[in-house]
Amino acid sequence: EGAVQDDERQPFVPASLKDVGKFGRLGGQNTDGFAKVTAGGGLGDARIASQAVHTGVIAEPAQHEDCLAEGAQGSRALRRADLSSTGAQKPGQILDDTVDRWLPGVIDGNGNNGRNITLRQLLQNTSGLHDDLPGFDTPQEYYRHRYDTYTPEQIVARSMKHHPDFPPGTGWSYSNTGYVLLGMIAEESAGRPWPEQAENRILKPLGMNHTYLSGAASTLRRPHAHGYQVFAAGERTDVTEQIVPDLGGYVSTTADVNRFFQGLLGGELLSEARMAEMRDTVPVDKRLEAIWPGGGYGLGFVKRPLSCGGRYWSHQGGEAGFITLNGATDDGSRTVTVSMTTSFNDSDRTLRQQKDASDLVDRALCDTSGERQGK
Repeated sequence: EGAVQDDERQPFVPASLKDVGKFGRLGGQNTDGFAKVTAGGGLGDARIASQAVHTGVIAEPAQHEDCLAEGAQGSRALRRADLSSTGAQKPGQILDDTVDRWLPGVIDGNGNNGRNITLRQLLQNTSGLHDDLPGFDTPQEYYRHRYDTYTPEQIVARSMKHHPDFPPGTGWSYSNTGYVLLGMIAEESAGRPWPEQAENRILKPLGMNHTYLSGAASTLRRPHAHGYQVFAAGERTDVTEQIVPDLGGYVSTTADVNRFFQGLLGGELLSEARMAEMRDTVPVDKRLEAIWPGGGYGLGFVKRPLSCGGRYWSHQGGEAGFITLNGATDDGSRTVTVSMTTSFNDSDRTLRQQKDASDLVDRALCDTSGERQGK
């Protein structure tokens, strides 16, 4: 698909989705997006926010099976489901193990202590581990460091240079480091690489054929969307070519993300007892409350209220230039995924973008169902 001008695009909107949301202007800047709403056994596609806002800007729309850098969301979602299905222990047993039992001495120094942190706290982001995932603050940093690679041990070591944000179990703060540790523990507990476990237990059974581990590759498989970062000084930079800091970050499509939530919430991956544990939520911090109003964090995903009543489950994620939001009803019968290909080094713009995308997810789950599922 060649690049096209804003006014040349003719998004397809099924009748049931005509009121889902505005086209263009998620966050008020050049934000490409693609949404797939799955209702029962039928599929409806809606290209949303796929226009460049400024006249004359060239952007490439995401197609049905384009690769989209899912980054944090894909990696964390797979790890939570994979770890929960690991071993023959009863639900909750392995989750109440300490990090030090599986990775002795890895969490240590500056007040960090793996003997006091459980796997459940890692999944729930109540461990207190400080997050220090590498990123880019300027275009110059992007061009200088986009091919840098980090081992899981190096990511964890960055966190150990900081004091904990709070004692384990006494607060909430999102920590990518915690999910890196969970990947290491999944490998230690099963004796096999965790991507192999995810492939056999999750991707293949659910038919997620367009989801893959990018690893140390700096390019995406074609066809793919392009990601753009708008830095603090206003520079808009194509950051598609990069090696993500966490080598466990997956690349996927909107259809596959929907399929994952269908399978997870539909009972295809975990027992009812383990799903009940995943749905046991705690309040998030004030910063995330602004992005997830009324939200609570479970074992790896977020519970959010629907404007039409009831709730839905979600987890956003991404890397530089790519952000994905999604939502699924309790039983996974309705899902929606919104993928945006512009990210901002500006908290106000990011908050507006998140709010617009969240509103779109809410309308997609509420307005397309007369029965208002998700309660």
